[in-house]
Amino acid sequence: MQIAAHLGYLWADRPVAEAIPLAAAAGFGAFEIHAPYDQDQAEIRAALIDAGRPMLGVNTRRAHSADSDDFGLTALPGREHEAQDLILEAIDWARALGAAHIHVLAGKTSGPEAAATFDANLMWACGQAARAGVGLVLEPLNTRDNPGYFLSTTTHAAEIIRRINRPELGLMFDTYHVQVMEGDVIRRFGPLLPLIRHVQFASTPGRLRPDLGDLAHERVLPAMRAAGYDGWFGAEYRTGPVTGPDTERSLGWFEAWKAAGIG
Repeated sequence: MQIAAHLGYLWADRPVAEAIPLAAAAGFGAFEIHAPYDQDQAEIRAALIDAGRPMLGVNTRRAHSADSDDFGLTALPGREHEAQDLILEAIDWARALGAAHIHVLAGKTSGPEAAATFDANLMWACGQAARAGVGLVLEPLNTRDNPGYFLSTTTHAAEIIRRINRPELGLMFDTYHVQVMEGDVIRRFGPLLPLIRHVQFASTPGRLRPDLGDLAHERVLPAMRAAGYDGWFGAEYRTGPVTGPDTERSLGWFEAWKAAGIG
């Protein structure tokens, strides 16, 4: 099993370049991040080289300014140039860090005009990604945590991916978001497998470590592997009072999985 640490949640109190060796020492085989754009790219790249492990993915930036409540711009009518700037920025970083994919954030919007804008921006982004040799993924986000977000179900995401019909574009399957919005995670996974490029996991309902909550991830992830998925699984969960005050104290699940031959 290939388990990656999402450094947007694990060791989130550290700069990415400092979090990478900590995650490597804990036994994670790869890393992923949200938006590293205000950090030192060269330091992150050097940390990856020292760790000898890959960066899997980055997100597009949520917005141009820190005080904005945007959650991506790609589906927002009238903001196409801004959205494309953020996509190009993410592509540059993905290439520099060797990341395989970019999660393209859609934004908070709805309706036919937003759908047309999203499609047009994704078609453009696929062309840019093809030239850069990176992939793009869409991730449905649950409406409880992300009210108003354009994309909230795997059904909707799959419709878009099939309509765009470009090899650069695939699906990010996050067990937390899927369980909150749609449930029946394992049955839902199989038919979507041809579209899935990456899997993330966390417990529901709290987005905590995977040995809590109502999904038995120690069985769910091997079932996904048995269904034919051969990629990475990204641990993207919150640490905090329920799991211990820091990431290291939350990793009992990982040690248990490795002992059982899962991690």
